[in-house]
Amino acid sequence: MIKRVRDIIVRVSLAVVALALVATFATSGAARQNGQEQKSTLSVDQDKTREDASRPFTEMEDEMRAKRAIKFADKEYQENLERARDISLLSASIVSSFKQKNELDQANLKKLEKVEKLAKSIRHAAGGSEDDVEMEKPPADLTSAVDMLANLSKSLKEKVEKTPKHVISASVIDEANVLLELIRIVRTLPPKA
Repeated sequence: MIKRVRDIIVRVSLAVVALALVATFATSGAARQNGQEQKSTLSVDQDKTREDASRPFTEMEDEMRAKRAIKFADKEYQENLERARDISLLSASIVSSFKQKNELDQANLKKLEKVEKLAKSIRHAAGGSEDDVEMEKPPADLTSAVDMLANLSKSLKEKVEKTPKHVISASVIDEANVLLELIRIVRTLPPKA
């Protein structure tokens, strides 16, 4: 009887081993097949992506892109107008303070630096680049330079406001360049009038 039980145990063990081997082969075959299916699925997805990228845009997509571009241009234009207004306000503040104190203090020099950054931004938005401009009649003293700063800032603001959105304005670029040159001159003049 013990021999019989041992035979049964051996047969069951062999059957379990055989089933395990079959299961292993079946699983690895399925995994390989899955891998091939996944590769083919990825290949199909990549092909669809390539097709999507190469196909022309629909009218709705074109319209959405155009609306975004218009919205972006409007935002840029409004920001440029705001820069011009800020330049005018800062320059007026510098002039007012200069007339009271008869000097450019540290706060005014910081405002002048801000005016310079804003003028560069306006010039860039108008399509200009860094050009050194020689002023025809540079101011000889700080008082005349500060007065000229107020007039140029006001003129630049008016030109920016009059310039349509989608126009590259040479007059705005020139005005910004002259203003930047004036700022360089003001920095070289003594801080007291």
